[in-house]
Amino acid sequence: MARKQFAHHEAVSAVVPGEGGYSAAIAVKTLDGMGAAQFHKILQGQTFKTASDADDAATVELEHLVDVDAEGQLTWTTATS
Repeated sequence: MARKQFAHHEAVSAVVPGEGGYSAAIAVKTLDGMGAAQFHKILQGQTFKTASDADDAATVELEHLVDVDAEGQLTWTTATS
């Protein structure tokens, strides 16, 4: 699991289980701890056989994340998802 901190949020590599495997995701939570984490599936259309593979992919994509806005939406350096 990789983490990246922004002004008001923390983004963490994550995994979402589904039919036929796992999806890579980025979980976003506020630094003040208020509210539930928001999960954003990334790499749409890609399913990974193991949770570890999905987390590895999410970790790589987390490097391209440049910001999280006030509503918890992701801003990327390049189009990834």
